[in-house]
Parts: sequence; C-alpha cells; structure tokens
Amino acid sequence: EAGSPEALVKHILQAEPNLSVPVPIQELCARLGILRIEKFDTDEFEGGLVTDSKRSEGTILAKRGGEPRRRFTIAHELGHFLMAHHVPDQPGRFLCKSSDLLRLTAKPGDPRQRMEMEANRFASLVLMPPPLLRGAMEAFREPDLQHVLILARDFAVGKEVAARAYVQYHPERIAIVVAGNGRVQRCYRSLSFPAISCAVGSPVPTRSHYHVGPHRLNIASDIAACSPDLWIDVKRDLRAPALYEQVYLQQNGFAMILLRLEPVPEDNAEERRLEEGWRHRFHSGRR
Repeated sequence: EAGSPEALVKHILQAEPNLSVPVPIQELCARLGILRIEKFDTDEFEGGLVTDSKRSEGTILAKRGGEPRRRFTIAHELGHFLMAHHVPDQPGRFLCKSSDLLRLTAKPGDPRQRMEMEANRFASLVLMPPPLLRGAMEAFREPDLQHVLILARDFAVGKEVAARAYVQYHPERIAIVVAGNGRVQRCYRSLSFPAISCAVGSPVPTRSHYHVGPHRLNIASDIAACSPDLWIDVKRDLRAPALYEQVYLQQNGFAMILLRLEPVPEDNAEERRLEEGWRHRFHSGRR
C-alpha cells in the first residue's frame, strides 16, 4: 500500500530491522516474492521483470556486468515489482534500458518516465538505507571524494550512486559533477549549494583543476581552491565565496569533480560602514 519509494523502503526497514552492509538484495528479493533472478543476454535492455497480473510472484532479469551495476538493476526491478501503480508497457513484463536506470527526473505527464524515476529512487534507498548511511557518514568530516569510494565499496554500489547519497547526507555545501570526455554529464548538489552554471553537455571550464593535472587514474587529487565563477554565478558588488575542487579520474574518460563552497564570513559593523561609505562616494562622484 506504499505510494512512494520512500514509504516502501520505510516499511521494508521496519520488517527487516537488521539488514547488513552491503544489503543482501537477492535475499531480500526472495523474501518479497521474487522467485528467480536470471541473466539477461541482450544489448538493448539492462534489466527486466516478468510477473503475473496480481504481482504475487516474479522473475527479475539482470544483464551481466560488474556487481554494483547488477545489484542496482535488481533493486530497480524489485521497485517495479513492489509498486502496484507501476504498469508495464507489455502485460506482465517490464523492460528497462540503461538510460532508464539513470533517470532522476520525469517530464510532467509522462507516466513511464515517472515509473523509472521512482524505481531508481527505490533502488538507491534500499541499497543505501538512510539509517545505515547516516551511521557510515558519521566517520566523514571534511568533504573528500575518498569518502565516496569508501561508501561505494562498503555498500557494493556504483560510484555515482554513492556520490548522490554522499552529497545528500553530508552537512557541508557540496556538489559532485560527473564529467565524460571533458564535458559535464550530470551534477548532484546539496540543497544549500547554488545552481551549477555549466549546462549539461558543456565543456568542463578550462580553468578547472580537471584540466591542470597530471591526475592519476583512480586516485583522488588534493583539494585546491578555484575561482568560484567557474561553476556558479557570482553577483557583482558582493564578496565572492571560497570554492574548492577535487578531481577523481576514472576509466573510459569519466571523472568526478567535488565542489565545496565555504560561506562568506560576516563582516563586522565597522567594515560594513566603511564599505557602504566608499560605495556612496564612488557612485555620487564625491572624493
């Protein structure tokens, strides 16, 4: 009867209060009505679900690949199975492409995109349950991409899945940009981080530390200060915040770029008075 991925995962955690890390997703599937998990040999689809009309039982199909990717596919299809309002294109059969498993938003009025988005939210939440994730995050202080790698390893999820969760639960103002072959692919940011000015598909800014290097493959770089206007809009006549970058190069031209924004320190009353007086004299032409 859960109407959202969040409510559904909450019910699962209430029924399974002692889940281990990494979450045993295949065992969980078996306890929730999935009879089999079979290999899916196709280039067109990443995963699938075959079920009866009443959703009393089902079979999940998952493509061969790395274990984190396969686990996410299984969790995604489990979400389709458990959410009764998910209606497949073909009776009793869901088929999901790689692009479906990346979907985080949906166009208004597009029920299929919404279902894929919800299945992805469910997969992320069930593989990295918030109570277990918060416990793991307590060990992390200053933002660092090395933490993302630790989460991905411990929860047996992909680095991008771990990056989304890390940004969401870290108390600092941070964002993680996913780049592919020098262009912005996706961006995940905390609620307090301003909008990224680089549009999806645009080149990574030329003055970013991404281009400075040399960076070593699969090793997070040092964290270094950068110009904030590379990534965010900085209003004129206001003191610019401090922005820091960290780069992690991956295989096949991909990279993660961590952005950390420090708040602008409050000026004391005397500094504000002097600055306001200077601006008034400047704009009025007085010396």
